[in-house]
Amino acid sequence: MAASSQSSKPWFRLDNAAKMYSAIQRKNYSALYRFSAVMKEKVDPEVLQRAIDKTLVRFPGFHVKIKRGMFWYYFESDDSPGPFLQKDISNPCQPVRFQNKDQLLRFFYYENRISVEVFHALADGAGTVYLLKTLLAVYLRELGHHIPCTDGVLDINDPPDPEEWEDAYARYATSRVRLGFGHNKAYPCVGTPEPFYTLNVTMGFLSVEEVRKVSRQYGASISEYLAAALIESILLRQRREDRRKERPVALAVPINLRPYLPSKTLRNFIFTIRPSIDPRLGDYTFREIVSQVHHHMRLHSNRQEMQAAITHNVSLQRYLPLKLVPSPVKNFALNLGYRLAGSRPFSTTFTNPGPFTVPQEMIPHIQHVEVMLGQSYAPRVNCAVISFQDTLEITFAGTVKETDVEREFFRHLVKDGLHVKVTSNRKE
Repeated sequence: MAASSQSSKPWFRLDNAAKMYSAIQRKNYSALYRFSAVMKEKVDPEVLQRAIDKTLVRFPGFHVKIKRGMFWYYFESDDSPGPFLQKDISNPCQPVRFQNKDQLLRFFYYENRISVEVFHALADGAGTVYLLKTLLAVYLRELGHHIPCTDGVLDINDPPDPEEWEDAYARYATSRVRLGFGHNKAYPCVGTPEPFYTLNVTMGFLSVEEVRKVSRQYGASISEYLAAALIESILLRQRREDRRKERPVALAVPINLRPYLPSKTLRNFIFTIRPSIDPRLGDYTFREIVSQVHHHMRLHSNRQEMQAAITHNVSLQRYLPLKLVPSPVKNFALNLGYRLAGSRPFSTTFTNPGPFTVPQEMIPHIQHVEVMLGQSYAPRVNCAVISFQDTLEITFAGTVKETDVEREFFRHLVKDGLHVKVTSNRKE
């Protein structure tokens, strides 16, 4: 962090991903996501608020405001109280209006559930998982339980590590090759928009071990198997539309870069991989779809390709003529570029942060964990997956009336012999 010339408050620049998420922000859209832990006991809101206050001291990069500079937005430390714990709402991940000084980080509770919502400019899912694990540990300690600082639980008595707030994209933008990607337009998979703001959420719960056994039968990981099932569901939707010209069905799959390019950063540090199936080439069996996804994910999950793509993206921001363009013009151009090209290569997003591991002492207090992506830039449904112990939780969330994608998806899992419990916030 640095000291601003206009203010004595600490500030730091937005990373490569944060600049994009801030630029495409509009009054009816924000790139938000939510993690929730469903506890075994009913949540005590007063105790949880104390835990939030203590935890955020260790995570100063989450308690910030976005300010508009002459050339770029930047983060400035927020010295106002909060964020305050709120009772949960029926429509989560509502847009943030940071121009109106809305909190970029929100905490909710309801019955046994503790939830945190994050504007994606702050951090990716991997960074937020550290925050949630530490918060749950502090909350349980406030209730009298002994919870050690292991398995991603940070010590709130330690000073914040400056490396946790580094721009890892800038650090690793050193490849000799700048790798940009040109992708064909994908089938958009959009639907009928709901009234503002209605987020339809459908969750499925399965056994991790059961899903792992089925995935292995196809020679794939759990993520690859589920991504293939999602692609198949969208392919069936496109086929039912009887389009004159079919398009590829492609997923945006965020990959955590930290295992490939070591960094302690809690900010954004992800790379998007695009597994796809082109129905114009002919029909695919499900086993063939899984094979395509499996090999694509393995082929493109390598340090060299990821670093070259990072270098390409960061080099655009370092281009001197672009740096001198005023921020309103840059934001308009980024927004327009995203509308024309940023989301068009993808039919939807599929994300899996992986197993939610915690210290052994915390396990008896948690029932399961949930993850949810907020609304898309276009009216469509997203899919997010997370596991805790033997419970795999899958969330479909979107601002569309149709349910055909999630219905086909869960129907396929059942056909493969998996037991699925489905819940939804839909009224019908």
